[in-house]
Amino acid sequence: MTNGYTHHGEYKVIGGKLVVVDLVVDNGVITGASVNGDFFLEPDDALGDLNAALIGLPQNVEHAVIRDAVINNLREGAVMFGFDADAVARVVRRALGHATSWADHSWEVIGPSSLPIAQNVALDEVMARQVAAGTRGPTLRFWDWNDSGVVIGSFQSVRNEIDAQAAAEQGSQVVRRISGGGAMFMEAGNCITYSLYLPASLVDGMSFADSYPFLDAWVMEALGSIGVKAHYKPLNDIATEAGKIGGAAQKRLAGGVVLHHVTMSYDIDAEKMLQVLRIGREKISDKGIASAVKRVDPLKSQAKMGRDEIIERMAQTFTRRYGATGRELDTETLNTARELAETKFTTDAWTARVP
Repeated sequence: MTNGYTHHGEYKVIGGKLVVVDLVVDNGVITGASVNGDFFLEPDDALGDLNAALIGLPQNVEHAVIRDAVINNLREGAVMFGFDADAVARVVRRALGHATSWADHSWEVIGPSSLPIAQNVALDEVMARQVAAGTRGPTLRFWDWNDSGVVIGSFQSVRNEIDAQAAAEQGSQVVRRISGGGAMFMEAGNCITYSLYLPASLVDGMSFADSYPFLDAWVMEALGSIGVKAHYKPLNDIATEAGKIGGAAQKRLAGGVVLHHVTMSYDIDAEKMLQVLRIGREKISDKGIASAVKRVDPLKSQAKMGRDEIIERMAQTFTRRYGATGRELDTETLNTARELAETKFTTDAWTARVP
């Protein structure tokens, strides 16, 4: 690296600018720093404030310490456009090898194969733990299923979220997943669901709110390519001008691994969904709508494409963007997930852990 710089990092802010840093590290301490990129900063010489803020920081410095150093060292009245102190902290952590980028990993994509909903939920735990153990690389997996069910968040109350009688009449089983968030109403062919299993280093220093759009930027690109202009509504809703099309949930597990998954409505029967789910006024009180039925607008009506075609476009976009390789689920993983579904995810002890 030129000019004596020994560490280099880059980070593209979602919806913002590219931030680059070159560092000199001697004896475990940052002794030289050059923050650069296509961002905007006023006044011009405030760039020196950013560089000076990094000098003297230890090589193992935490994200929050870098961020606070930048904020505290930036002169009064200085304005950052297209980036912020968190972006500087993130790129410094990347340069020092503590945080990673998409390109630092070899990604795999597993296409949909029809499995019981409970086994799909179990696969999330199994595969996340495989990534944590290093026996599986970072992976994107698309779900498929032929049964009907409601997948509730880890902390939701069954009686408060589900009309048990309506669910029984419709043959919808209730399955609790390991991540938080809201309920997913799932019938064969009515949703597009995928899970990402990734090292926590990819979202190093990111809040949940920041990590959602970061991890799903490829999905927004894929949807845009078929004419669906989607965006995130905090915290975890995916929407278009026509209404909500999906939501995300996340679980950060021990061992430095993150489970991130998304369900988007494709051809959902909103009236039927509301017979099973208890979506009250408080749930939609901050959505600017009076009816939960009007809150959901399926992709089928917006994309004018078949569900399999949309999934294929998503897989193609992810593969092209991150250099991923296609894979199939191995027998050992499937068997482990089947056993976990039987011993955990279909038991009353787990499902009713929040009655």
